[in-house]
Amino acid sequence: MIEVKNLVKQYGDHRAVDDLSFTVKQGQIYGFLGPNGAGKSTTMNIITGCLAATSGDVLIDGHDIYKDARKAKASIGYLPEQPPLYPDMTPQEYLDFVGELKGLKKGNRAEAVSAAMEKTGLLDVKDRLIKNLSKGYKQRVGLAQAILGDPQIIILDEPTVGLDPAQIIEIRNVIKSLAPQHTVIFSSHILSEVSEICSQILIISGGKLIAEDTPDNLESHFVAEPVLHITVGGDAQTLTQVLSAVEGIESFEVSETREDGSTDAVITAQKGSDVKASLSKALAENGCYVLRLEESKASLEDVFMELISEAPAEAAAQTPQAQEPLEVDAQALLDGTMPSAYDAHAAFDAPENHEEGEEQDDDGDL
Repeated sequence: MIEVKNLVKQYGDHRAVDDLSFTVKQGQIYGFLGPNGAGKSTTMNIITGCLAATSGDVLIDGHDIYKDARKAKASIGYLPEQPPLYPDMTPQEYLDFVGELKGLKKGNRAEAVSAAMEKTGLLDVKDRLIKNLSKGYKQRVGLAQAILGDPQIIILDEPTVGLDPAQIIEIRNVIKSLAPQHTVIFSSHILSEVSEICSQILIISGGKLIAEDTPDNLESHFVAEPVLHITVGGDAQTLTQVLSAVEGIESFEVSETREDGSTDAVITAQKGSDVKASLSKALAENGCYVLRLEESKASLEDVFMELISEAPAEAAAQTPQAQEPLEVDAQALLDGTMPSAYDAHAAFDAPENHEEGEEQDDDGDL
């Protein structure tokens, strides 16, 4: 569905994206993770055709994002970190405008707009001005424009940033509902939500891909030794004797026996050992019945911190003075007929168009 091959984005001496390659399969939700300045937004902007790469290729369903921009972009819905909203429009007016830009036929546009608003919970506020909506509803409008027209690929950059817990849950449920009919890539700093809703995770640091796998596989690969938390009906002395005799236990810590006769212990097993069965049998033979037995595993946060500590991101560049924006035609940029979006961005990125000593930040913004 998406093929990224040897992608590089260079700003002077700073390489924001460094020989990045990965493949995104159809019908799955991908979490795109990395520390600030890792190159996530830069990569998303390149994949969607909003930013030119220094080198490398991006294929969307077999179509080059720059050489065959119209067909490639027809498959993409994109929500950047700052939703591209017009505050003096209503959600219905704005989505109708976006639908026209996307080339939706007038006869089908109203139905498509209504479907997008229903899926994102906007029907009750469809006639209110966007500037009067809460941040959560504005984010929903941005999400609605991304899914409008039922694109195969939906790319979301920090879709839950700045939302309250209730709004995060609502947006999260919308994202869940998009698979398997859509392929979704979204970035987030809330690792628990990535672990909950993603089928695959990509982690980048310093512009390089440092891990790609399912959440469960990533967590299991980074467990040093299995840790068991156990509560038994029995005294501390008996529990200590049992644990000392079970093979495969590296170390343990036994707490004092409670008044009700139960005792807790934290057990570290040797790496690669599964002691649960032998431990349960030994406890039963010594008259200690198991009340609780839980195995700890590495969280996605643990995996993330270990990975980025091994491959630290490059220091963020200093932010220079803002430049005048490019004047582009919205329809031409959307459908790829502007001559050309690639050339315009490439010219904008060229060293001769910046003051001496000026750099761009590692997420591609001036």
